[in-house]
Amino acid sequence: MQTNFTPQQLLDPGVAESEKILRKCVHCGFCTATCPTYVTLGNELDSPRGRIYLIKDMLENGRPADEQIVKHVDRCLSCLACMTTCPSGVNYMHLVDHARAHIEKTYKRPVMNRFIRALLAFVLPYPQRFRLSLTAAKLGRPLAPLFRSIPALKPVAAMLDLAPKSVPATSRFAEPGLHKPAQEKRGRVAILTGCAQPVLKPGINEAAIRLLTRLGVEVVVPKGEGCCGSLVHHMGREEAALDDARRNVDVWTRELNTGGLDAIIVTASGCGTTIKDYGHMLRLDPDYRDKAAVISALARDITEYLTTLNLPAPQHQADLVVAYHSACSMQHGQKLTRQPKDLLKAAGFTVREPAEGHLCCGSAGTYNIMQAEIARTLRDRKVKNIEATGASVIATGNIGCITQIASAAKLPIVHTVELLDWVYGGPRPEGVPAPVMRAAG
Repeated sequence: MQTNFTPQQLLDPGVAESEKILRKCVHCGFCTATCPTYVTLGNELDSPRGRIYLIKDMLENGRPADEQIVKHVDRCLSCLACMTTCPSGVNYMHLVDHARAHIEKTYKRPVMNRFIRALLAFVLPYPQRFRLSLTAAKLGRPLAPLFRSIPALKPVAAMLDLAPKSVPATSRFAEPGLHKPAQEKRGRVAILTGCAQPVLKPGINEAAIRLLTRLGVEVVVPKGEGCCGSLVHHMGREEAALDDARRNVDVWTRELNTGGLDAIIVTASGCGTTIKDYGHMLRLDPDYRDKAAVISALARDITEYLTTLNLPAPQHQADLVVAYHSACSMQHGQKLTRQPKDLLKAAGFTVREPAEGHLCCGSAGTYNIMQAEIARTLRDRKVKNIEATGASVIATGNIGCITQIASAAKLPIVHTVELLDWVYGGPRPEGVPAPVMRAAG
């Protein structure tokens, strides 16, 4: 794609990076076939190619964002299916991230939209605040139909609809500390606690830590870590996202220098995609550039790390058919498509993949709150395809997908590592049907 930026414009590192990305686009349109919003809405401006044109025009002309570009960029899920499809290697992720930051700096949103976005940024990245908000949601749930009838308040209704009826107790595994291996030590890792996941499903990290320690891996939950920054990053709040990244880089660098780390384990693939991008996000910070690159290189999804270990024979073979939902951040963001399925198959599960597995479920961070109608359409399409597999349980690797799909699916949905922990000696995940079990061997 031909670009027309001035030399003065290209002095801005963000613009210079976007210009390189734009020049790789050859207008082929392959991305439209796999873009969930284009497939759903049929509007060229709601495809990656259409958004690229809008972003190019905005940046080249050095103008503030307007209502049209905000509308179509806001509709982007950042599922990154377009990057998997693109034959030219267009890094749409970094382009749309820059566009969102530009929007945040130059566009004044309607007052209620600003308030809701600020509320989400204030609450979701902080577990204690998030837990309190879910308690308050119980009181507000009867008002959801009223909020849904007022366009500006539809996101509030979506929040209430998604809020669980009960919240699990705080897990001791979320507290800073060291979990020693149950056998001869074969490795040492840090694990990301996260923000929303330990509130909604603390059992995910519990399962990961139990499994890793049984396999001889020492697991540290570092003191001082927090949200990975992805939530505010995708809102265009770039400085807040970079602050989150710097804090975590400092914490993990300390652990790396004191006890050594083989990996930084992440059990939420959305977080993993962001952490693996810390090196890019902090590339302009001379104090953090090199440290962030090291941390990004150490980040591993839990299934990615488990495939590097020699797993023992399963204690039991579970006679269950599992529908594996590959989160967008897993398959498109991190390019991890084989590892989770291989682990499940090796553990004795029959794995089935739903049709249209490349399409997003509609979760996408806060998307199912801010773009609830599109998200609901995508969710229903996803659930229909999953249930058509005839599976008895759904496995996935991202808490957002779990929450989104569970809001409509009749089947139980759990994290992949919960199933693996169970078969290799842990407890059966809540909601998973008891299969006919046979002793291994």
